Amino acid sequence: MKSSTVIAGCMNWGQWGAKFSTQQYLSHIKKNLEASVYTFDHADIYGHYTTEEEFGNALKLDSSLRSKMQIITKCGICMVTPHRPLHQIKSYNTSKTHILSSVEQSLSNFHTDYIDLLLIHRPDPLMDPYEIAEAFMVLKQSGKVKHVGGSNFTTSQFEMLHHLFPLEVNQIELSIIHTKPFYDGVTDQCMQKKVIPQAWSPIGAGKIHLDAEDERSRRIISMAKILGEKYSASFDQVLIAWLLQHPSGIVPVMGTTKIERMQAAMEANSIEMTHEEWHMLLSASNGFDVP
Repeated sequence: MKSSTVIAGCMNWGQWGAKFSTQQYLSHIKKNLEASVYTFDHADIYGHYTTEEEFGNALKLDSSLRSKMQIITKCGICMVTPHRPLHQIKSYNTSKTHILSSVEQSLSNFHTDYIDLLLIHRPDPLMDPYEIAEAFMVLKQSGKVKHVGGSNFTTSQFEMLHHLFPLEVNQIELSIIHTKPFYDGVTDQCMQKKVIPQAWSPIGAGKIHLDAEDERSRRIISMAKILGEKYSASFDQVLIAWLLQHPSGIVPVMGTTKIERMQAAMEANSIEMTHEEWHMLLSASNGFDVP
């Protein structure tokens, strides 16, 4: 699946953030498409199980938009909320029955007959890879899901499922302040198997801005400022460009509700920093040079 260079993360569009009206959803969708951002990331649980439907209500107003976009959604987390009164505790469910029923609900929410990419939201200690593979096969053969993958999977969890059914994406936390995937084999595995790593919280969920007084943030901000001046780029653009530079083909999932930041993130693709500059940012994050 070839997504847009950056992905519009929709978690904060609804009840968990901006609380967009249907018209605001529609306007924001169109503005992202105009900025060449055509991939939209969801999960069934967003907005306590309301954001998918709110997004779908906007698409219902202009059905022509569906063919111009890709929709990602996730399933497997069961939250305690009035919208799911049978849930007694937050838990995971990756059974075949749950996956199939979740997809049916998502299709109804989005007013569409297919999902472009379905991800298992979190690896479940009880997950049966054979059962998940069966669910994926049913969904792909029916045309209800075009592509499948995992989210937050370790290398062994990913391999266990990928061995039975080919996965195309691993959506993981990855940023200048969360570089673990570069060292624990996740990005290595993505390159080996030609799997796309999608990075959620690619700018560290604003933690660098919020904690700008701590030593690590000061180092990162200082180095990003130097590179920003060289490339006439904003702080966010430098950090996005840093991820885009990686050979694994990282695709950032931007959680912002501001279209200006989405446009700026798209423009970061034109920044080509040197290997030394890339390592300067890494060293600023780590607090020491590579061995």
